[in-house]
Amino acid sequence: MPKTKHTKTAKVQAMLRRPSGATLEAICKATGWQPHSARAVLSGLRKTGFTIERQAGAGKDGTSVYRIAADPETVE
Repeated sequence: MPKTKHTKTAKVQAMLRRPSGATLEAICKATGWQPHSARAVLSGLRKTGFTIERQAGAGKDGTSVYRIAADPETVE
């Protein structure tokens, strides 16, 4: 049986897969990262083939919400 990854990046991916997505603040709070580190992980996920959509002003306080729109294997 394969082991499940329990890395912070895997945690961010799980947050981005939720229908409600995740704000940068929520990612920072869940991981303990600074905002620049959270943005770097989003960039890294994009570089590995994930399609991440950003919905500006969709958060509670008008912040951006990020979601995974497509996994690397589904991108053509």
